Amino acid sequence: MKLEEAIQSNQFKSPAQKAALNILYTAWWLRNITNCTLKEFDLTHEQYNVLRILKGKHPQPMCTKDIASRVIEKSSNVPRITDRLVAKKWIARCQGTADRRETISSLTPAGLEVLAKATKAMEASIGKRLQLSDADADQLNELLERMREG
Repeated sequence: MKLEEAIQSNQFKSPAQKAALNILYTAWWLRNITNCTLKEFDLTHEQYNVLRILKGKHPQPMCTKDIASRVIEKSSNVPRITDRLVAKKWIARCQGTADRRETISSLTPAGLEVLAKATKAMEASIGKRLQLSDADADQLNELLERMREG
């Protein structure tokens, strides 16, 4: 869908303004798609992100501070998110051995299982809708990274 159709306007001050709005609208669109997919697994974006971060270090545990430094949404409340994941028995939490003030989290077998299923569903859902060739995806990634470097 063209941006003009989605927002029912074609009044843009510049191509850069249209691009910015297009990025924001596309992010919202993609988030809605992934919300629907993750809802099937009783997961939020933030919870899914934390599970993926923990999977990246698995089987090693991670401290809350390290998880927080890697989340996509920097305003996320990682201790609250981990509390919910512990309640669902998808992560286990304990005190650090080197620093007892530190909280350490790791994936449980149930967490690994739900993450694998949710990731498979996410890949299918997103892949079906994005429909980008590898070359187009590479170009888009390059443009987005260049924009953030600006």
